[in-house]
Amino acid sequence: MDLRKLKTLIDLVAESGIAELEITEGEGKVRIVKFSQAVQPVAYAPAPAQYAPAAPGAEAVAAAAPVAPVPAAVVGHTVKAPMVGTFYRAPNPNSPSFVEVGQTVKEGEPLCIIEAMKLLNEIEADKSGVIKEILVQNGEPVEYGQPLFVIV
Repeated sequence: MDLRKLKTLIDLVAESGIAELEITEGEGKVRIVKFSQAVQPVAYAPAPAQYAPAAPGAEAVAAAAPVAPVPAAVVGHTVKAPMVGTFYRAPNPNSPSFVEVGQTVKEGEPLCIIEAMKLLNEIEADKSGVIKEILVQNGEPVEYGQPLFVIV
């Protein structure tokens, strides 16, 4: 299956409501799975009080479970991975990173590289602003739609 056809299939899955697509062509087989890392709000309720067995003449002691803090919402524009692959901050190991936290970027400026199927794909800023946060470590695998950068 040629790369253009594969890219078209990935785009179709991304734009549609389907979560998974599997195609067999000849002896080749392709499976595309849409991955979302959307943060789902979770309401935490305190655990019911538990009582320790009382010794003769002792009062029961209630133990309450601590409530986990709810993560703060990301402020700014999030640049997401357009494909599955390996995230690289620089064009090669001996070069400086494309961007650093606090650096001003312009729309269209390269932010990173995602290696997919031995192809290096430059990911460009889709908005001008200042890099507030880099959410992925160099060399980590990334999924489609995974947040990579926050631009404010």
